[in-house]
Amino acid sequence: MTIKEISQEFDLTKDTIKEKLIPPVKRDENGYRVYDQYEENWVFYIKVLRKAGMSVKQLKYFVNIYQVGSSSDKRKSLLTDQRDQLKKRMLDIQKTINYLNYKIDHFDDHLLTFEKEKLAYERSTEI
Repeated sequence: MTIKEISQEFDLTKDTIKEKLIPPVKRDENGYRVYDQYEENWVFYIKVLRKAGMSVKQLKYFVNIYQVGSSSDKRKSLLTDQRDQLKKRMLDIQKTINYLNYKIDHFDDHLLTFEKEKLAYERSTEI
C-alpha cells in the first residue's frame, strides 16, 4: 500500500503517518514508502492507542523501546497504565451520564422547585 492508501484507509493525514509513530517503513526503487501488512497493523495499533488517550510522546517512546528491543515488561506496563487511565475516564464519563440522566428524568421537578423558590424569594422582598 502507498501512504495515500494507508491515510485513506485509516482516516489519517500523511503527516500523521510520517510522524515516526511506527517502525521504519520499507521503500520501493523510487524511494516511495511501501506499507505491507506489518506496517498496516502498526498504524491500526497506534490509532487505537491514540483513541485510548495515549499521547504522541508516549507513543513515540513505546515504538522506540520496541525498536531497541527493550523488555516486553516496559511495553506491557505502558499498555496497562493506559488501560487503567481509560477505565478511570470511563468511570468519570459514566458518573456524568448518570447525573445527566437524573437531571433529565427530573427536569420538570427541578423547574417547579426553582419556580417555587423564585416566588418565595420575590415575596420576601415585598414590604
